[in-house]
Amino acid sequence: MSAPTLTFTSDQALQVRNRIGSVWRIIFLLATCIGIISLLALLYNIVDRSFGLVAYEYKVDPATLADRPLDQLSKEELVAVLQANISKGAFGKLEKDKPMADRSYDDIYGLVFERVVGQKVVATWPLTDSLLRRSEIEAELTEDEPQAVLQFRSWLSADFVTRPMASQAEFAGVRTAILGSLWLITITITIALPIGVGAAVYLQEYASDNPINRLIQTNINNLAGVPSIVYGMLGLAIFVRAWEPLTSGALFGVTDSNGRTILAAGLTMALLILPLIIINAQEAIKAVPDSLRQAAYGLGATKWQTVWSHVLPNAIPGILTGSILAISRAIGETAPLIVVGASTFITVNPDGPFSKFTALPIQIYTWTSRPQDEFRNIAAAAILVLLIMLLSLNSIAIILRNRFTRRL
Repeated sequence: MSAPTLTFTSDQALQVRNRIGSVWRIIFLLATCIGIISLLALLYNIVDRSFGLVAYEYKVDPATLADRPLDQLSKEELVAVLQANISKGAFGKLEKDKPMADRSYDDIYGLVFERVVGQKVVATWPLTDSLLRRSEIEAELTEDEPQAVLQFRSWLSADFVTRPMASQAEFAGVRTAILGSLWLITITITIALPIGVGAAVYLQEYASDNPINRLIQTNINNLAGVPSIVYGMLGLAIFVRAWEPLTSGALFGVTDSNGRTILAAGLTMALLILPLIIINAQEAIKAVPDSLRQAAYGLGATKWQTVWSHVLPNAIPGILTGSILAISRAIGETAPLIVVGASTFITVNPDGPFSKFTALPIQIYTWTSRPQDEFRNIAAAAILVLLIMLLSLNSIAIILRNRFTRRL
């Protein structure tokens, strides 16, 4: 006796497919919502740390340094206060680093608080507690630290962006890290973009299907997934040590540098993003319709004329999209820069490819490893600066991509 078989009508089969589709739609919607909630939680945590109440104590009462409040003194008067309250050697070193006449008012005002007043952070509170529990915080501070001064502070400010690094969080800035990151990205894109697009054009348009080219393509695909620390070790071995005469600037007469420079780091980061640029450029070139190529050949165009005048202009929007992804990865990398030799504390602005350097990710990593709460506050502010820089660079690339798209 044969087993009974189940049969579905066309309407029943359609209902089953619709139910399955509804389940998957709900799963995809939940995944999207989880991603958005996670991103919002991350942004909330960063912003919450970037603003809030801060309790200060002073080694020297600012009111005793002059006959009126320090913020009412002129630049010359602040210099006089600074000179009168620190040693001649310390003042001479400051003058040697940067003459007082060339410093801004805010810079000298910060030096007075850092070197003379001796401002010290007692405690910090995140933005949420500062807004919802201010009265409780004031009561606790009055009981535990009656000499402390409570202020609301935005750790992300113009001074924070324009000041160099400092050993105290309340006087630290990210100017040198921003300039280092901009130098790195400039060198990285200048090297990686033309090489990556050129390699993609060759592999997609010119390379024949043979074992050697298939091996090259396989290796490029594999290199896109190699951990970034491996590229750092490669950069250390080749660009820092083997190519030290070039990366240190010795070939060009530079004598006060070694291989641990912006140029070595930029070359390392170019290697890191090169596979991404090649793969994305190949996909963009592959997306150009073959009919466009055949039309060009039919009119008598050569291979190179077809690639230069028809294929590349149509592929540029996709190539720029891939470049945006590559920039996003490069600007946030930390491990290769640590291996290559990025500084964790530097107060001198990088002025060329052979300078010592640091970068925003390095500075954020350094500050988050410090035990004091105020360093985590400035780390959160530095993350906001990094996000703003990343969005600005990506916006420029998107504008360029859209312009090329409208021309087509």
